[in-house]
Amino acid sequence: MNDDEPDFRALMADVAPLRQAERLAERGPRSPSPGQEQRRRAAARERERDGNYLARAEQITPVEPWAVLEWRRDGVQQGVYRNLRLGRYAIDARLDLHRHTVEQARLAVFQFARDALAHDIRCGLISHGRGEHRNPPALLKSCVNHWLRELDEVLAFHSAERRHGGVGATYVLFRKSQRKSGDNRERFGSRAE
Repeated sequence: MNDDEPDFRALMADVAPLRQAERLAERGPRSPSPGQEQRRRAAARERERDGNYLARAEQITPVEPWAVLEWRRDGVQQGVYRNLRLGRYAIDARLDLHRHTVEQARLAVFQFARDALAHDIRCGLISHGRGEHRNPPALLKSCVNHWLRELDEVLAFHSAERRHGGVGATYVLFRKSQRKSGDNRERFGSRAE
């Protein structure tokens, strides 16, 4: 083994290190390719067609993973909101956003609110997770917090009780449909007379 060492050194005596290639100057932002432009136009047409007006992720203020989400419209009674916050309403529908992209979640939340109104659902649960180990953290949670405020169908929302997912899920109180409101007026309006 020691006999080979001088031969190796003799063979490598005239070897010089390689010169490093010059670094390329960093380029500015690339202009979108024709394919990207076409996909963007198609996405814009799709948004116009489905009427989804919910904000894009870039327009949303982030929340912390362990933050409690809470909001109610003016006119929602404190007792109603308290019952929602404590999870006392029956959960009529659930939406699980785990493993959704932001765009998939955006479409799902929008459709969930439309379906809730169409099917007279008063209380729903959206599971979005905390997003604690994501980059950026709590992205879906932040989006849900923003989107629910934008939806006319939503009267109030609050982070769920621990048994329903804690701060990784949100109770949502939906407004009554026109049909349900009319039924209630007929039913309870006749008692006043």
